[in-house]
Amino acid sequence: MSDTALDQDYEILTPPDNLRSKVRELTPREAKKFDPVKAAEAAIARLSTHFGSWMVNETATLMQAWEGVQSEGMSDETVAPLYQAAHNIKGQALTLGFPLVGQVAASFCHLIETVPSVDKLPAELAERYVAAIRAMVMEGAKDDGNSMGVKLLDTLAVVTDDFLKQFPQKSDADAE
Repeated sequence: MSDTALDQDYEILTPPDNLRSKVRELTPREAKKFDPVKAAEAAIARLSTHFGSWMVNETATLMQAWEGVQSEGMSDETVAPLYQAAHNIKGQALTLGFPLVGQVAASFCHLIETVPSVDKLPAELAERYVAAIRAMVMEGAKDDGNSMGVKLLDTLAVVTDDFLKQFPQKSDADAE
């Protein structure tokens, strides 16, 4: 039995090409006045009232994933959603106005990515990351202006780096 693409049953779906009907073209006069950067900034300003609640929702997802780890134990299946939630926070935090929380989430992702296996992931340290992210979002610790948040980030980063020193890191030459 062959596994080539020609031997497989498949269907090609072609989406309708009717996007032009969804937008209005600007007149030349309107086009001269239109500033796309200004329009994007205005859209972000309108959406920014929701940023805090979106971050709370992301944190709730992280908490739910952590509860799964607590109830079912540390495994690839339970850590994957925890990592995904932290990764989402890392990626969205700057846009949503929580750059400090994004740095904590990035450090947490680094920890999860660097341990050789999930059984080596220290539950106490993972719990501290989850609690720190939750507390920082709830308290509005958004940026470097929050000295307690900065201290928390620095402490977690130092503890993480110290913990990870026990695992030899692969060099680029080893990876090839």
